[in-house]
Amino acid sequence: MPQEVLVDNARALVSQHDPERQILVFAQRLEQFASYWGFKPRACRPYRARTKGKDERGVAYVKRNAMAGREFSSWAELEAHLVRWTREVADLRVHGTTGEAPLERFMRAEAQALQPLEAKPSFLAERELVRVVHSDCCVEVEANWYSAPQALIRQRVSVLVRDQQVLIRHGGRIVAEHRRQRPGSRSRQVIDGHWDGLVPQRQRREAVRSLRDTSERCDQEQEQEQERRMVRSSELARPLAVYAELIGEVAA
Repeated sequence: MPQEVLVDNARALVSQHDPERQILVFAQRLEQFASYWGFKPRACRPYRARTKGKDERGVAYVKRNAMAGREFSSWAELEAHLVRWTREVADLRVHGTTGEAPLERFMRAEAQALQPLEAKPSFLAERELVRVVHSDCCVEVEANWYSAPQALIRQRVSVLVRDQQVLIRHGGRIVAEHRRQRPGSRSRQVIDGHWDGLVPQRQRREAVRSLRDTSERCDQEQEQEQERRMVRSSELARPLAVYAELIGEVAA
């Protein structure tokens, strides 16, 4: 990744830019993305095209050179073609602006300037959500429930969803850490102490048992519905008129 990234003043990237008053406000999502990967965003000066980076008309070049007159039977075939075309054609031709082959220029002047990614997961693999803690001390994420301390009932908390973790934060600190459950499994993860004083021990056991029974009942209903679909799709599920016709032929 580069140390700096120069962007245009598109609204999705820059919320406010006033060079005269030295005001520059990036969109929150861009700031989060830049912070996650460790680069500094910069914005070109409004209405000053010379402050932008120079490039060719990339979209038109790809359309004419890589796409025009070709047909693809699948999206995978299209992607494979573009990868091959990029390596064998686009990276090796003489660039109209720099006068060099892009691959040669990259190896000579750019590769050494890049920072290592350090095996970090994709930015999209980590999401930050805002939730309100329900009266049962839990927040709902992906049709699962994760507990937070009782004192945060009806408070807004930040929920960080990672590949294997769900972290609940409040006031800038982590107040609960859970193992992420499979989305849609309707499970409830409660840390010891979060329900203390809120629900009697007997009712806690009944609530957990009720949730487990509900989950098992849903699984049984899904199995029964699958069996019904199999019967309806079998040869035995023919219209009654077919059997009536057969009976008539036998009687004759």
